[in-house]
Amino acid sequence: MYRHILVPLAFDEAHEPEPALAVARQLSGDDTRVSLLHVMPEVPGYAISYMPEGYREELEQAIRSELETLARGFGSGAGVLASGDAGRVILDWSGQNGVDCIVIASHRPGLQDYLLGSTAARVVRHAACSVHVLR
Repeated sequence: MYRHILVPLAFDEAHEPEPALAVARQLSGDDTRVSLLHVMPEVPGYAISYMPEGYREELEQAIRSELETLARGFGSGAGVLASGDAGRVILDWSGQNGVDCIVIASHRPGLQDYLLGSTAARVVRHAACSVHVLR
């Protein structure tokens, strides 16, 4: 069993969190810590002026609430909200927090993923721990 599992989650139409959560449940034991991480991309300066006042704060609160709700499904679960480049944040956070397994969902790669690399591919290539990829 793993001691600390990280489950990066994207809250968009293309990603359903339950399959990754189910795998994390199967891989965890009674004393396993499970962290659910959502990475919000940085908003470019030019775009901030087009966003309604308070939008980002409301969005962050909604995401935190959803993460905490999902984390309650684990004995020792916690939700984490971060911002930046998803691949880099996942790798940095996992290294700084003693993660020994990352459970990450991946979509079917398109041409741009082969040229630029998807978040899951970047995590697989650079993680210092086990990575379980779901398709």
